[in-house]
Amino acid sequence: MLLGAVLVLLLLGGAAPASAHAGLRGADPEDGSVLESAPRYVTLTFTESVGLLEDSFRVYSPENRRVSLGEPQHADGASDTARIDLPDGLAEGTYTVAWRVISADSHPASGAFSFSIGKPSPTAPAVPAEQVEHPVTKSLYDTGRHLAYIAAALLVGTAAFVALCRPPDPAPLRTPLLTGWWTLLTATVALLVLRAPYETGTAPATAFDASAFARTLTGRPGIALLTRLVLLLLTAAALLWLSRRPAPEPDRTPRAHLAAGAALSVGLALTWAAAEHASAGIQVPLAMTSSVLHLLAMACWLGGLTALLLTLRRTRTPPPVATVARFSRLAFASVTVLVVTGVYQSWRGLGSWAALTETSYGRTLTVKLVVTALLLAAAGLSRHWTARLAAAKAPVAVEERVPQLVGAAGAGPETKPEAGKPRTEEPGSGEPEAGPGDRPRPPADEPDRHRRALRLSVLVEVAVGIVVLLVTSVLTGTLPARAEAAAAETAGTAPVAGLPGASTVTIPYDVGTPGGKGRVQITLDPGRVGENGVQAVVFGADGGLTIVPELRLSFTLAAKDIGPVDARLTDRGGYWATSDLNLPLEGTWTMKATVRVTELDQVSASRKVRIAR
Repeated sequence: MLLGAVLVLLLLGGAAPASAHAGLRGADPEDGSVLESAPRYVTLTFTESVGLLEDSFRVYSPENRRVSLGEPQHADGASDTARIDLPDGLAEGTYTVAWRVISADSHPASGAFSFSIGKPSPTAPAVPAEQVEHPVTKSLYDTGRHLAYIAAALLVGTAAFVALCRPPDPAPLRTPLLTGWWTLLTATVALLVLRAPYETGTAPATAFDASAFARTLTGRPGIALLTRLVLLLLTAAALLWLSRRPAPEPDRTPRAHLAAGAALSVGLALTWAAAEHASAGIQVPLAMTSSVLHLLAMACWLGGLTALLLTLRRTRTPPPVATVARFSRLAFASVTVLVVTGVYQSWRGLGSWAALTETSYGRTLTVKLVVTALLLAAAGLSRHWTARLAAAKAPVAVEERVPQLVGAAGAGPETKPEAGKPRTEEPGSGEPEAGPGDRPRPPADEPDRHRRALRLSVLVEVAVGIVVLLVTSVLTGTLPARAEAAAAETAGTAPVAGLPGASTVTIPYDVGTPGGKGRVQITLDPGRVGENGVQAVVFGADGGLTIVPELRLSFTLAAKDIGPVDARLTDRGGYWATSDLNLPLEGTWTMKATVRVTELDQVSASRKVRIAR
């Protein structure tokens, strides 16, 4: 059970949607724009559909006071937009807009920008802190999500193993079946309760807010969780009804049982697909189908593997070879479905075939596909040895020969075998050896040799699977090509925030590892004495935008013995920024950027920058 749980957790890293969160495609008014008159509303456009919260917009006046707003809504009914009406009579100066929405994959996304009416304020208000996830709420919610996936695999996989592989003694599988059901039920209830504080980034105690909980029940993630609860209750009723029915024939599962189980399994898988990235973007029907098949194949393979291990461990007698052979076929089909659907979902994240070789995401994906092909080869080898084991265990028909006395003309009636009637022997049964005309029988130790070879091939399969999962963990931490292209397009067309005359400096870096080169593009606005805004974007070795765990920026004026002054950059979801960097004197400052690429690797580089009055 532990092995199955770990494999599910790791595999889900690769099954995750290609693009994790909604990205801001554009804003009206634009970031840093100066308007002649006050706008009627603020409109945001995202890369995918988003859900709105009661507090999706916060607008701050030039005096850093919060502006009273109404209810947010979608612009012209478009689900990938968010709009808020502004009140009349807004004064001249710079306004800051902080926003927070729920991505199509059910995760919150947030950011901030500014615009000015008439002319910019002499000192722009500080950008408010983003509504990040509450650490306790996020930890509990993520734990619930992981447990839900594990429980779904255990529940669906165990049921599929019983129905399709037909072990002669399914009694040991009642425990994982009930464990999967109860765990999934508990995790779903916890996710439903924590949904409101997770969306708003508040403490778990706010889950008891009746209005917030009611809003959760009307959103797509909340509806999906409610549907999952209903399906779990129907599953419990079906299992209870089956437990009171006479046991079916050991070699046949009734078609009605198979149909009911398949319908409930597909329904459960849809509750994930309907609330995640597959439900938004391009080719939604095909993406939803792919997501459902991917989840079910994962459950049948890894959950079924857990059920097989429990069967081998807890049954009094080893399961027949036929049961193992059926699971081998089921596992191979499941892995094939995982590969096909995974390739489609990866293509959906790439956006174009050229990105397969021109981006970090595409190259990492290529490595994963090659190693996955090796995994399929190892799975095929396991199937081969399973078939050989089944053949060695099959009974062998031979012609019975009766020993005769030397020189005897014939045997008596009592010693003659019945004409044309073979008898059946088990290999290694201890009967006399077959004569020259008999069919050859396998050696007595051949099943053991096949069993040892099968164990070895399974070890190879597990080893290659671990490599696939390691590559998957790298892939999930790489910015998808489609999202990278959208972000680059937005970065290339958006104006520089703040006053005209902003200066841009590029600092290259190299951490000394493969793919560890890149550059940091830093914009100082206005690049003069006093308050400055800073925007920093990190580009990888391939020239595309990349995400780094940390970026620090400091300024030192050695001639006046000032510094280092920490810019205190914060991650704004794709770029790093601050709006309150104070450079008090003119002169040539040394700007030092420290880029942390991984938890262990970081590098610092410096550039001179001229700050004028």
